[in-house]
Amino acid sequence: MNRGIFITFEGNDGSGKTTQITLLAEYLEKKGLEVVTLREPGGTEIGEKIREILLDNRNQGMCPVTEMLLYAASRAQLVSAVIKPELEKNKAVICDRFVDSSLAYQGAGRGLGADNVWAVNRLAVDGCLPDITFFMDLDADASMARRTSKGEEADRIESEEMDFHRRVYSGYLELSRQYPSRIKRIDVRRSPGEIFEEIRGYVDELLEKAKG
Repeated sequence: MNRGIFITFEGNDGSGKTTQITLLAEYLEKKGLEVVTLREPGGTEIGEKIREILLDNRNQGMCPVTEMLLYAASRAQLVSAVIKPELEKNKAVICDRFVDSSLAYQGAGRGLGADNVWAVNRLAVDGCLPDITFFMDLDADASMARRTSKGEEADRIESEEMDFHRRVYSGYLELSRQYPSRIKRIDVRRSPGEIFEEIRGYVDELLEKAKG
């Protein structure tokens, strides 16, 4: 490959992204690829500090535009310091959330609109977009039920009202319709093994194209 591959996972919280990222990283490593796994917001020292601000429940009064800009700031640092350099080394970069999250959460969830979110994030991503994105399709109500069953404390975003999370989910659905060649909608109401088989098939196709 002349360049590494960039894979992202998206979806409402509780949709099983972490499990599938782990399985995919192990699979790609067995195929001989060097793999870098990242998360958003975060992934860099600066980005992790921004993450703390964004998810801190004490910051409930955060303006939606401030939120959008902070996510973009963390993303810009991650692209510049990690993603682009690692792709140039022909590595496989797997990221838990990327720009589609901002389009869903701030664009749809906060009502800022896709055009405004893109205007900011064009600078942040600097032309670096995923080769493939897996939308872990679990509706907002089922997603919240999964998260609640784990008994984990909700962060600032997770604590939002259900209408917000439903708008986010609708935002993801719209993105999957707009970009079907890149965003693969994955039904997560199956076993982790069945889900991974579908994901693996898409990734194998991507690797074959990259060889060409």
